[in-house]
Amino acid sequence: MSSLKKNVIYNFVYQFLILFLPFFTAPYLSRVIGPSGIGLYSFSYSVALYFTFFTMLGLNNYGNREIAAIQDDFEKRSRTFWEIYTLQVVFFCFSFVVYMFYVTSIASDKMVALIQGIFVLSSLLDINWFFFGMEKFKLTVLRNTLVKIATVILIFIFVRTKDDIYIYVGIMACGYLISQLCLWPFLRKYICFTKVSLKDIVKHLRPNLILFVPVISVSIYKIMDKIMLGYMASMSDVGYFDNAEKIINVPIALITAIGTVMMPRMTALNAQNKIDESKRYIDKTMLIVLAFATGAMFGIISVSKEFSVLYYGKNFQQTGVIMDYLAITVLFLACGNVIRSQYLIPRKKDKIFITSAILGAIFNFTLNLILIPRYGAVGAAIGTIVAEFTVCFYQLYSVRKYFSYTTYFKHEIYFLFSGLLMYLSVKNVNTGLNDLLNLIIQMIVGAIVYSIIAGWYMIKIQKLSLTNILKVSNK
Repeated sequence: MSSLKKNVIYNFVYQFLILFLPFFTAPYLSRVIGPSGIGLYSFSYSVALYFTFFTMLGLNNYGNREIAAIQDDFEKRSRTFWEIYTLQVVFFCFSFVVYMFYVTSIASDKMVALIQGIFVLSSLLDINWFFFGMEKFKLTVLRNTLVKIATVILIFIFVRTKDDIYIYVGIMACGYLISQLCLWPFLRKYICFTKVSLKDIVKHLRPNLILFVPVISVSIYKIMDKIMLGYMASMSDVGYFDNAEKIINVPIALITAIGTVMMPRMTALNAQNKIDESKRYIDKTMLIVLAFATGAMFGIISVSKEFSVLYYGKNFQQTGVIMDYLAITVLFLACGNVIRSQYLIPRKKDKIFITSAILGAIFNFTLNLILIPRYGAVGAAIGTIVAEFTVCFYQLYSVRKYFSYTTYFKHEIYFLFSGLLMYLSVKNVNTGLNDLLNLIIQMIVGAIVYSIIAGWYMIKIQKLSLTNILKVSNK
């Protein structure tokens, strides 16, 4: 099996673990700590996450790209790692000091904010960018398997009532810290310690900051939603929105997994001037991603109302409504992810990436100010839809000369038709059994209908097979 095939599988497993294991705890936590408890955790996590952003800056993309370009040169990658990581340490020091000021002076629940400081601390040890650049995805899978399973077990053991919200926050924050610590013992296999000069460190600042702009811009319509809901609506609204996002993030994470794996490979191909080969990868990936994203969008909309009540409990009916809105973003994000991870970032077309993210942030923030006070979580969902559409449209328009959008559009028309048939099939399923069995049968019917129709198009019409999807040479 080629290295790229393995990495795709490893990263799918990685994303699957991150999202699926919490699925065991989500129904339990929704019933134990309720909408306000879910909202409090989500709100405090969102604030803490911002401070980790100011530690990492644009490293998840920049560090990945820089290491990928020199992954075969031991001396260069060692020096580059220490240059970039030293910069990371410096920014962590500033970020952590400011966060502690927030905890002591601003946070409404200081205990929760203080515990989340453990999560902020984990950003100091986050070197995922290095291993992603080296295309060593197996390490992250093994690490997350153990840590995620441990957190699930601890939640069921120690979180028993609403008063255990602090224990829940502590378990999650410590899980992130331990997860980052586990990678460090493997680092010495790939680098050696190298002294670096201030000049060598500073040279990474500007390109890192450039790629930080889209990170902070995207965060406005990915994370700021919850902070604004917490201040402008209620913690329950944050809880409804957060639980809806948990479901939407499943297909999004799987799509992102492809982009994460493909980015270093596309960077290497561009460095070798293999433009035609990189274009073939993009075309194949876009076909697969469009099929998956469209199916996920219609699938979620088909069962959202029934699923939210059965899964989260009767107090989360509003979550089903929000899921309907957010499901639309899956398609926009899927297209944008392919363009961004396989073309813009590998080819260092950062200006397009940055501009699209800023435009999305402006639209989202403005709509949130207008809609959240009136419509709560639904208003935030509408703002997210507009933001994701804006980002996707601008990126696609900016690189229109390079891509065959007519072909992509034909693909999507067929998948939309397939999704509509799936939706109608699901809505006409009424077994007369209890709600849970009826929902399971609906999901099975929907999956079968869509898989047959979309699969026939991909295999018979587009002649796509597993062999030619990821046909590459072993490294």
